[in-house]
Amino acid sequence: MAWIDKQRNIVDFALSSLLRKWGKNLALFIVYTTIVFVLGSVLFFTGSIKKEASLVLQGSPEVVVQRIVAGRHDLVPESYLSAIKGIPGVGDVTGRLWGYYFDPTSGVNLTIVVNEADGHREGTMAIGRGVARTLSLQKGHAMSFGAFDGTSISFKVADVLSMESELVAADLIQLSTNDFRKLFGVRKGYYTDLTLQVRNKREIATVADKIKRQLPDTRPILRDEILRTYDAIFDWRGGLLVFILGGAVLAFIIFAWDKATSLSAEERREIGILKAVGWETSEVIAMKSWEGIVVSLSSFLVGVIAAYLHVFSASYILFEPVLKGWSVLYPHFRLVPCLDPYHLVALFFLTVVPYTTATIIPSWRAATIDPDEAMRL
Repeated sequence: MAWIDKQRNIVDFALSSLLRKWGKNLALFIVYTTIVFVLGSVLFFTGSIKKEASLVLQGSPEVVVQRIVAGRHDLVPESYLSAIKGIPGVGDVTGRLWGYYFDPTSGVNLTIVVNEADGHREGTMAIGRGVARTLSLQKGHAMSFGAFDGTSISFKVADVLSMESELVAADLIQLSTNDFRKLFGVRKGYYTDLTLQVRNKREIATVADKIKRQLPDTRPILRDEILRTYDAIFDWRGGLLVFILGGAVLAFIIFAWDKATSLSAEERREIGILKAVGWETSEVIAMKSWEGIVVSLSSFLVGVIAAYLHVFSASYILFEPVLKGWSVLYPHFRLVPCLDPYHLVALFFLTVVPYTTATIIPSWRAATIDPDEAMRL
């Protein structure tokens, strides 16, 4: 019981010491919380958006085959489809039609695809919610497109895609096969690229290698490669934001370093008085450690909660342009909360541990000197 009472007294004294220096500690709390908030927002956003990308790509083709001519993506003849079907291990092979269309009136790039499963009638189109919002289109409205030969083709909006698909379909327009070929001048028997499924998942890389050897002017793209590319892109964007805000992070590091190398005269006198009234060195260190733990943990918890609300409730409004990149047409979507324990642990060790350690080192140095000398400083 005596040990428990002593520890309670140490904690009470640490809290009273924090309250006596409330102005300095409040400023520290604000800076500390802001750093945690910034780093936490970046980690939560990049982690969640990478999770969303992986979920979206789960239903994508295992292998996409493009034809490369003079280093550029070119149309794929139907004969390639037949050749790939004959490779052992290949399942379904499908030709896809898709392309990009720049609308000069709004300055947006639109993605136009053919979706045979929806069976669009000729002269109609289905549009993503981002297209509908940016171009002020609704069901029943019509939009004109400039075709490859200089003529104008008009399509009527038959459907607006669901809100759940906005992450991948914000800039999407779906047309029928004949309308797509008329708009872009793609002849029958040619496709933008080919998609295929592999019967044995462990042989995907082997099948891709066979395609490359049989059709040297093709480039097989694996789904795993696309996932790695998305991970690298969002990691880069997150790192860019941290670099931009690096001044605030550097200021905090300098502050922590200054804390680790010296104590103020007032703090030294306080430690000297405690030593004079009978406190042991271990008790002084424990008291200063509690001060650091209270400040760092409270800042960490408030910063993490604020970052969570910012990303998953406020739609990351502060960092949206940097993390999503430049674009006229933004998708509107709410991220599903995805908290990676690794991110929380990394954030904890990057912020809480260094500061708490920084409060112990100078306290230990001051607690080992003679009380009279400390009080005279």
